Amino acid sequence: MFKKIDIMDINWNKVGNMLPVVVQHNLSGQVLMHGYMNQEALIKTQNENTVTFYSRKKKRLWTKGEVSKNYLYVKDIVLDCDQDALLILVNPVGNTCHLNNSSCFKLSSTGLSFFYDLEEFLKFRKNNFLNSSYTSSLHKSGINRMAQKVAEEAIEVAISAVSQNRIDFINESSDLIYHFLVLLHSYNLDFYEILKNLKIRHNSF
Repeated sequence: MFKKIDIMDINWNKVGNMLPVVVQHNLSGQVLMHGYMNQEALIKTQNENTVTFYSRKKKRLWTKGEVSKNYLYVKDIVLDCDQDALLILVNPVGNTCHLNNSSCFKLSSTGLSFFYDLEEFLKFRKNNFLNSSYTSSLHKSGINRMAQKVAEEAIEVAISAVSQNRIDFINESSDLIYHFLVLLHSYNLDFYEILKNLKIRHNSF
């Protein structure tokens, strides 16, 4: 459960009672959309855990997803240092943009957002078998084969590192990460679970 923002901490006079809000994907870091909230919209958002804006066009509160069902479930809310803007981290359902895109901003996937998209694609291949898909065939082959591939790729990474072949090292590392993700998904886990565990343990490193 996220920590609620005290509406009295916000400089409502400065923003004319229309607080700008940036919505960001909680896992991928992708910026999804921008909107405005009045006090009532913020209270509703925090009480119901789904993002609700004030629509300046409709002149009323508007819950994102009220028609499409593509809701934005709140994971955290952060007030900026000037108390006049909000950042909301969400887990979205479906595409956020009304044009059926994941984001209202046209930007190629980079960094964590690409990694998230890759994981979603690999999970899709797991749950929707395709004869021509190597990922699907790995899941069909079972846990022993997937674990074997991770072990084989780890050895290849070590060999390429010792041989100091930069290109081979990059390629083998990519193969290792791919096969590790497939193995992870076989346990119905994703890389975010590993990141959470590393976050807990990092002070001991």
